[in-house]
Amino acid sequence: MLPPRHRMRRAEDFSDAVRRGVRGGTSLLVLHLSEGGTDNGPTGDRTTGAALVGFVVPKAVGGAVVRNRVKRRLRALLRDRTTELQPGSRVVVRALAPSASATSEELARDLDLAFGSARRKQRRRGGGAP
Repeated sequence: MLPPRHRMRRAEDFSDAVRRGVRGGTSLLVLHLSEGGTDNGPTGDRTTGAALVGFVVPKAVGGAVVRNRVKRRLRALLRDRTTELQPGSRVVVRALAPSASATSEELARDLDLAFGSARRKQRRRGGGAP
């Protein structure tokens, strides 16, 4: 499971990641990435805090049971990837309707593709890690 210190809970953190971050998407999910830096976002100093991860799983994905299953799978996949994030980073993963029928392997593949796409865009913007 994703450690509590990495869980995004405040609406301001979600909106900060979506507004200021870069987006990478696949057919299963959309990832918004706002990597650390000197920005003092809504939760204070982003250069020293833990990376935060949040999930958006709308009703279009399915009923509550299906949405929670998708969220649990994504949380487990992100647990291993938080070590790759810069301190203070914000990541929001929005699941799309096809994610309901996807396997964990497909979600992992698409998550890695979305991360790669977002990081390439971040580098083109001139920010983030190499």
